[in-house]
Amino acid sequence: MLGLIQRVKRASVDVNNECVGEIEQGILLLLGIEKTDTQVTADKLIDKILAYRLFADEQHKMNCNVQQIDGGVLVVSQFTLAADTQKGLRPSFSCAMPPAEAEQLYHYFVNAIGAKHNKMATGIFGADMQVSLVNDGPVTFMLKMN
Repeated sequence: MLGLIQRVKRASVDVNNECVGEIEQGILLLLGIEKTDTQVTADKLIDKILAYRLFADEQHKMNCNVQQIDGGVLVVSQFTLAADTQKGLRPSFSCAMPPAEAEQLYHYFVNAIGAKHNKMATGIFGADMQVSLVNDGPVTFMLKMN
């Protein structure tokens, strides 16, 4: 499971010109689901995201996590993160979980992170989404769970 996290001042996701999810300061999470991912993988990634220290403390060091700053988490599914880009000029999605299975695991992920952190919003799985953000820093990390 792949989580591209970005520290944001605010972020939102629109579908058909309608805002379906938005947060103020916090984390924009672009979530990629691979064939080998499970609920256990999802739980590990959730714990890491919520504990990851990417916000500044009083000494301006990245020592605070999203829960410590009472920030939001915006979860957006992005199957292209699971692309194999090693060969050629066209990505292969052979590592990505098939859509029906991925949607089930995505909904598990969203429910599980929501149970641990109440300031969260989502996009819509499989939709054509427009994501807007004000990147803070910029600060961006790729987290991968096996």
